[in-house]
Amino acid sequence: MSDIILEANDLAVSFRTYGGLVRAVRGISFDLKKGETVAIVGESGSGKSVTVKAIMGILAGNAIIDGGEILYGGMDLTKIREDDFHKIRGKRIGLIFQDPMSALNPIMRIGKQITEVLRLSQKMNASDAKEKALELMEAVGIQDPIRRFYQYPFQFSGGMRQRIVIAIAIASDPEILICDEPTTALDVTVQARILELINNIKTSRNLSIIFITHDLGVVANMADRVNVMYAGKIVETGTCNEIFLEPAHPYTWALLSSMPDLETKKRLLSIPGTPPNMIYPPPGDAFSTRNSNAMKIDFEEEPPFFKLSETHYAATWLLHPHAPKVQMPEIYSQRIQRMKEAHANARKTSSP
Repeated sequence: MSDIILEANDLAVSFRTYGGLVRAVRGISFDLKKGETVAIVGESGSGKSVTVKAIMGILAGNAIIDGGEILYGGMDLTKIREDDFHKIRGKRIGLIFQDPMSALNPIMRIGKQITEVLRLSQKMNASDAKEKALELMEAVGIQDPIRRFYQYPFQFSGGMRQRIVIAIAIASDPEILICDEPTTALDVTVQARILELINNIKTSRNLSIIFITHDLGVVANMADRVNVMYAGKIVETGTCNEIFLEPAHPYTWALLSSMPDLETKKRLLSIPGTPPNMIYPPPGDAFSTRNSNAMKIDFEEEPPFFKLSETHYAATWLLHPHAPKVQMPEIYSQRIQRMKEAHANARKTSSP
């Protein structure tokens, strides 16, 4: 029996605009297994959040699902009615939004915002809903939950507000938790605590997580598998170790090389150029105009996925047998070498 609980196959989503049809997601496929964390990583505008909204059934009114399917619980989520989504959204699939301040009602007390979810989804009475809400607040690390229950969002810090958003997302005991850039609006130290909290909740509740971010560094200790997305397509997919230690796509190289590195004084690399206009998607590799190693074929024909292992695939012509051999940026190849040496030293230290 398969342990896949959610699967997207060749999903394509566009938006009608005055300028034309924006092809935001262009035929992506991925799956989520029970108890694992799958990350979708890419720049703003790459199609990450649109993918999440398609799964949750909250696409904008001008959105069109051009093709493909999202399979969950024996249903294709691209074809079900809004009434059916009410049984899934917030109940079987929870969502943590990017900005906790806009996710919470600023004029409603925190306790009421949590109990409202419990009363609607679990059909609890007021007393039981309050008791459960206090348990959830304590579970996500809110100190003095009885006092905090009656406070408003503006009385909480950014990190505390995000903890409340997490409490609301898990209130109905969902099977899947979608985290849409949940740490973007937070400072670095708070980010680490929120990521630790999400990991702990995943383990204690046996959740499956889809983690959306523009920062590969955020998912280094979070994800089991990583999908790198660019211009509406997944361009590389693999396990966390494969993406960080054996990246193969030039866009993945660029993302990894732009991550801060405390062990080097070298200047961080930036990705030149801008993403393509998705009203007019480029005919070949969408990353070709920003790729210093692009070949003629990159501008003419879209690359297929080349298999590097049973779990690792990348869509780049540089992996073609006849392509010239190109090295990843030195700044990141040196970092990989340091990571491998640190791992080897740790194994030596731990061995008897």
